Amino acid sequence: MANIGWDAGRIHTAQVLPPQQDNAEQTTMDKIQELFFAFIQQFHINGVYIYRDQLRQNTMLKRHLLEVDIGHLISFNQELAHSMTQRPTELLPLFENAVKQHAKRILYATSNVDIEIDDYQVAMSSTANMIKIRQLNANSISKLIRISGIIIAASPLTSKATVLQIRCKTCSKTKKIPIQAGFSGVSMPRTCDLNVGAEANPQGCGMDPYIVDHDNSKCVDQQILKLQESPDDVPVGELPRHVLLSSDRELTNRVVPGSRVTIMGIYSVFQAKASRGNSGAVAIRTPYIRVVGIDTDTDSTGRRRNFTDEEEEEFIAMSREPGLYHKFANSIAPSIFGNHDIKKSISCLLFGGSKNVLPDGMKLRGDINVLLLGDPGTAKSQLLKFVEKVAPISVYTSGKGSSAAGLTASVVREPSTREFYLEGGAMVLADGGVVCIDEFDKMRDEDRVAIHEAMEQQTISIAKAGITTILNSRTSVLAAANPVFGRYDDMRSAGENIDFQTTILSRFDMIFILKDEHNEGRDMTIARHVMNVHMDRPSETAASELSIEKMKNYISYCKIKSAPRLTKEAAEKLSSHFVSIRSTVGHMQDLEGVRTSIPITVRQLEAIVRISESLAKMTLSPRATEEHVDEAIRLFKFSTMDAVNAGTMDGQSRQQGAAEVRQVEEAVRRRLAIGSQIPTAVLVRELETQGYNSRNIERAIFMMERQEVLQYTNMRKSIRRQRM
Repeated sequence: MANIGWDAGRIHTAQVLPPQQDNAEQTTMDKIQELFFAFIQQFHINGVYIYRDQLRQNTMLKRHLLEVDIGHLISFNQELAHSMTQRPTELLPLFENAVKQHAKRILYATSNVDIEIDDYQVAMSSTANMIKIRQLNANSISKLIRISGIIIAASPLTSKATVLQIRCKTCSKTKKIPIQAGFSGVSMPRTCDLNVGAEANPQGCGMDPYIVDHDNSKCVDQQILKLQESPDDVPVGELPRHVLLSSDRELTNRVVPGSRVTIMGIYSVFQAKASRGNSGAVAIRTPYIRVVGIDTDTDSTGRRRNFTDEEEEEFIAMSREPGLYHKFANSIAPSIFGNHDIKKSISCLLFGGSKNVLPDGMKLRGDINVLLLGDPGTAKSQLLKFVEKVAPISVYTSGKGSSAAGLTASVVREPSTREFYLEGGAMVLADGGVVCIDEFDKMRDEDRVAIHEAMEQQTISIAKAGITTILNSRTSVLAAANPVFGRYDDMRSAGENIDFQTTILSRFDMIFILKDEHNEGRDMTIARHVMNVHMDRPSETAASELSIEKMKNYISYCKIKSAPRLTKEAAEKLSSHFVSIRSTVGHMQDLEGVRTSIPITVRQLEAIVRISESLAKMTLSPRATEEHVDEAIRLFKFSTMDAVNAGTMDGQSRQQGAAEVRQVEEAVRRRLAIGSQIPTAVLVRELETQGYNSRNIERAIFMMERQEVLQYTNMRKSIRRQRM
């Protein structure tokens, strides 16, 4: 008997009476549930019983939800609130039972019959400090956390069993198994414990006798979301991280990809299925967040929606400053010299105009799109980088590294369920903000066409892999591009320098052409400015401007508080000016003989309206007056109208140049048969000997290349004729 280990010289005890611990624990749980019941019943602010009234209203509306602020729970019972944040998995079901009891008392106050009603859900909200996705670790498991980010994917609704009814195949006795919320699974009993050794089956029911009775099981809606950290929180050079969310019941279908959300949830883990890259080790768990509260930024106006009284007073005083418009424009990239009108237009882009919904349901965008087209070294990319930092919501991307799916949305297959779901691209993630697209001219045409709808209708229509939906992309687009030949050629027209289709150009409200002009005085000033920046001696204008954080908060505040409209006088002035612009451009086209590549359409009229509204919004003015319209017209003339007039000739010389270009085209057609090839230098020399102007020769060859009559080969050293 020594091998058994009972003769070791110590006293052994055995439990004779039933354990008392379960009863004590049950008593504690009952007391906690009573505290929750008392909180719903008794908590009030200035005589208003918030949760009692909310529960009564939701119950009558058949909405089985109670939204609770953790701050109110702290003021009611601090110890109870602390237990809720540390042990939410245990206490949340007790809270929901207390809500259910209270709802039953509301519905059947005079009845003593024990009537079963639907379960209620408790949604939490809080003002606690945010935890970043990168800061989540093992210490946060099973704790209540508050986290923010962008929803990048949302699955369809699925049914999750909360109470599983199983039936024995042999004796047909049933049993109910409760299942926790989230991704938690269930293990089926291996033996039937209801009928072992009974008269109906003395040998028992065998191993694994249970099957699931789906019709009598209890299920709730469940949706799986993917939350990605905000671009502001991603360190340079690292990929953004994401975490899975599990929402159920009333918290489903609250968000779409691209929504900026704040999540209250329980940081939990689940056993991932074994796959090719994952061995499914027993001790390794995959984290996820079980959502218990979700707050969506429905206004799409940036990260902050709640401002303190001191901040509001500061912003109102700031809006009344007489030189705010110039001060704000000077604060945009102060290290970059000059470009004052471009900085003013970027200020208008950051604030945006007023969105308008017509009685027939048509929506007119309020966001402003700006294109910067110019020579290398004119600080276009630096302006884009600064806008990315100062805009409350922003995404920066480069044209060469952006595909159509990366800008709009991609369809991804979930590895575990094998279902397709959408992941939003840059235009969706920047909903309510700014998309900065650098190297816009390096994008492929099919990728550039993908953002046509997003720039005007501000939606992205998806029809891929059986998924047909529409995503919001209420964004401003700030794009930077180089001319066709790398540098802007004054000898050519705007259409020859800008290699974009008219469809994309008409969607830009302002088009700026930046030329690196040689001017000794200006070059000296720029050189002095750059040296001061490198010597840490910024100029006076760059030193006394607004901070980036203050600009960001002021933009968010203006977007929330102001939606100006045009006055009657301003509208009349604007309409008459638009008619004069159209007549000027029409007269220019008649003289030129060709249509301008930068169109002046009704979209440009709406563009001036949006610029006027953004100037009024900048000063929190409810009306856009004639002064705002005058400045908007001036900006439009300096940008788009200058681009239309760039590189044009006047009067007789224009007609002569167009006629000579047509003569050169005929001469090229006579010289080259279809399919034949000639060195470019030889062709140009032959045409020059015939007396044609070298500028018109280049222009004619360029036009024929765009029409695909000619094609350059051998690194532009030779030229081949392709068709008529």
